[in-house]
Amino acid sequence: MSAAAADDHNLTVLGSTVRHAIDHVECFPAPDGCTAVRFSTDEVMSMCPVTDQPDISSLLIEYEPNEHCIESKSLKLYLWSFRDRAVFAEALAAEIADEVWRTAAPLRVRVVLRQHPRGGITIEATSERP
Repeated sequence: MSAAAADDHNLTVLGSTVRHAIDHVECFPAPDGCTAVRFSTDEVMSMCPVTDQPDISSLLIEYEPNEHCIESKSLKLYLWSFRDRAVFAEALAAEIADEVWRTAAPLRVRVVLRQHPRGGITIEATSERP
């Protein structure tokens, strides 16, 4: 997408050099016929709110677009914002689902966050909106 096309869709990070985390995701008009979108990554970093130890999580975001789709570069930079944040896995899943719900206004969204084991325990938290 050209910078001019990005401006047409209120996209500020796509096509730009951005070297910092952002606090939101950006969207573009959903194309006709797109009924499901899935993002996944094994590289979501956060910190334990009690011990300040690093937590590494896998993330799955599935949503059914209504009028908008999430732009992937903004999602990557948004997820980067959790790197130095102290947050429990359950709250992180809910916060990401809320951001997708609020910004893209999909028909439904499902976020599954799987925190990699530390101390032998894996945590999997799911947050869904209708």
